[in-house]
Amino acid sequence: MSIQHFRVALIPFFAAFCLPVFAHPETLVKVKDAEDQLGARVGYIELDLNSGKILESFRPEERFPMMSTFKVLLCGAVLSRVDAGQEQLGGPKELTAFLHNMGDHVTRLDRWEPELNEAIPNDERDTTMPAAMATTLRKLLTGELLTLASRQQLIDWMEADKVAGPLLRSALPAGWFIADKSGAGERGSRGIIAALGPDGKPSRIVVIYTTGSQATMDERNRQIAEIGASLIKHW
Repeated sequence: MSIQHFRVALIPFFAAFCLPVFAHPETLVKVKDAEDQLGARVGYIELDLNSGKILESFRPEERFPMMSTFKVLLCGAVLSRVDAGQEQLGGPKELTAFLHNMGDHVTRLDRWEPELNEAIPNDERDTTMPAAMATTLRKLLTGELLTLASRQQLIDWMEADKVAGPLLRSALPAGWFIADKSGAGERGSRGIIAALGPDGKPSRIVVIYTTGSQATMDERNRQIAEIGASLIKHW
């Protein structure tokens, strides 16, 4: 077994023997500050990967556009089909049905790209909530839904993300692990979902979404990076 496969195999092991963890409210202060700076809604949740305990959250049950973060869920659905010996997934409705079967009755995909990035206010199409996304991502990475090989493949794809550099990765100290997927959409929408932690292994899920901002992409990236910096500082 490779070191990477060993790391994934340990996730459910640690889930059974996890110690209490505590978050710090300073990160929520930064999240609220980001809302003020962007003139937008910001959704945030920090979830312990092992126990599933919510450590901190802000607007966890408000809907936000998923943008390209949906692709992690899509990859999970495809890998589930591969594990079951099935060859085709289907369209957006099939992905939504897959999520429902996982117990996620919030997240929904309705359209194809690029239309799904439209981010119309109060439009529930192609949206999720931070709490729902964090819980679903945790199930994909730690649960029995996927085989060990498929969980490793999903983590490998997220770990190799080449376009999320200006976000959480920019605040990551040396030796930390991150596997993430970012998204961008219309009406100032931006988002990232990630599994990260020190000592080269993931220990928390972080989900950040923002929408409705007039700020530039660089400014949206900077605010998310600053949330990440606060999270890591107060880990």
